[in-house]
Amino acid sequence: MSEPRAIVTDVDLAAYNDSGGRPPAGRLRAARPTRPPRPGSLLALAVAVALLVAPLYLDGSWLRLGVFAFAAAVAALGLTLLIGQAGQLSLGHSFFVAVGAYGYTFFAAARSGDGGPGSAAGLGLPPIVALVLAVLLAGATGWAFSPIAGRLRGIYLGVASLALVFGGLHILNNAEPLTGGAHGRDVPGFTLFGFSFDRVPGEALHVLGVPFGREEKLWYLAAALLVAAYLCYRNLVQGRPGRALRAVRDRELMAGIVGVPVARYKAYVFVVSSMYAGLGGVLLALVLGRVIPDAFGVALAIEFLSMVVIGGLGSATGAIAGAAFVVCLPRVLDRYAEHLPFIASSSSISESGGLEPAVAAQFAYGAAVIVLLLVEPGGVVAVGSRLRRRLRRTPPAPSPTSHG
Repeated sequence: MSEPRAIVTDVDLAAYNDSGGRPPAGRLRAARPTRPPRPGSLLALAVAVALLVAPLYLDGSWLRLGVFAFAAAVAALGLTLLIGQAGQLSLGHSFFVAVGAYGYTFFAAARSGDGGPGSAAGLGLPPIVALVLAVLLAGATGWAFSPIAGRLRGIYLGVASLALVFGGLHILNNAEPLTGGAHGRDVPGFTLFGFSFDRVPGEALHVLGVPFGREEKLWYLAAALLVAAYLCYRNLVQGRPGRALRAVRDRELMAGIVGVPVARYKAYVFVVSSMYAGLGGVLLALVLGRVIPDAFGVALAIEFLSMVVIGGLGSATGAIAGAAFVVCLPRVLDRYAEHLPFIASSSSISESGGLEPAVAAQFAYGAAVIVLLLVEPGGVVAVGSRLRRRLRRTPPAPSPTSHG
């Protein structure tokens, strides 16, 4: 590649001649090649614009689905940090999500005192304080489990973390004064500086002629928290802690020899992963409006694992893409079931005899995981990187030919 040539104007040549052949300072300017915008920057800009304008065009059901996807993506960031960056397998991520959901509900709710099924206790704290405390509570729970995580690896750690789910379900179903038991309990709405993200009777908020209700408000709240979680993830993995975690993942013994405190970083990553799960649990509780123990079982843990495997282990973008795929696929299949073979919509399952959208989505998850593990273990992100490299590849320049 030839270097850029200097651009010289007539005025520059006159000054050059007047100075006796010495180029005056600042007269000769090297032409800087203009670089086109990077595709990643354009994609990020397009995503930001889409997030901002989506509530103006989508109806409430799609916005609610989007908030579910945002909540799952926040929690999935914690799991891909734990598995992809630190190499620690966890099958108990849904337990920490439940800690965040029930923690926020307990801290923000006031005790009803009527003795009925919904009379679970609460502290009545401001919602923003309850959110922070719920995230910290999830992190403290992860810290309490970290000594076990520091001593186990691989499938042994996965089985030990799975025990958290069964133990958590038992506690949630039986600790009725705190959790409401099997019937669950209502989740208090979120307010920030006097602005309510819940339905307010008599409120008529309109933006550009579009009525803004609960789903629209929660959309922007969840999107803002997802962006913040993504940026924190990027800063962490690109800094010194991220390099130490990858050293522990790749060569644990060698990392300890060169001075990396392996046990401390294993505990550290479990705490941070649990805090991500707790934040996702808070968002999930807000969009659900009522939390019940069965929503945080083994099935949810497997779905989180599918998200990070499908998206690509260790990739923040992959975790978000995997969460969107896993969360939105059942709803999309249900919406367009009449145009798809062997799938029945939720309103006509008994008549058509096809598969339920949720069951069909589970088959799709399994097929996607198997195909990606066989073809591209790096997940959707690796497939996208391969496609970008092929698109950027230019044909080789023709070889110079000699004449005469």
